[in-house]
Amino acid sequence: MNVNEVPQDDEGILKAGKTREVCYATDANGNYTQVLSLGWKPKYDAMRQAWEQVNEKTEEIRIQVLQGKLSSIAYYLEKNLMTARWRVKRHLKPAVFKKLKLEVLQKYAEVFNLSVEELKQV
Repeated sequence: MNVNEVPQDDEGILKAGKTREVCYATDANGNYTQVLSLGWKPKYDAMRQAWEQVNEKTEEIRIQVLQGKLSSIAYYLEKNLMTARWRVKRHLKPAVFKKLKLEVLQKYAEVFNLSVEELKQV
């Protein structure tokens, strides 16, 4: 892409020129150079759609936590876009979560930057 072809769509998160992103394009001599872009509508649309899906999934998990089907750890994992290993997956079960020792709960709270009381709630 040439310097003159770098997208300058004033959309979404980069709206009103408050933020710009660096793109690399070729100049008149064929050398790569950094060019500031206001954004690109297709990229913004894809990012918006992806975040909508993340938010929908987070809300589904929040409802399952409130219904007692999952522990609050499931919600905070999803909210922070984290994955879980076998041991953590066990802790997603409300019955197992209720029996966790304070030290384990403190580790989870630290990871999610919460207090233990906040961790227990959604």
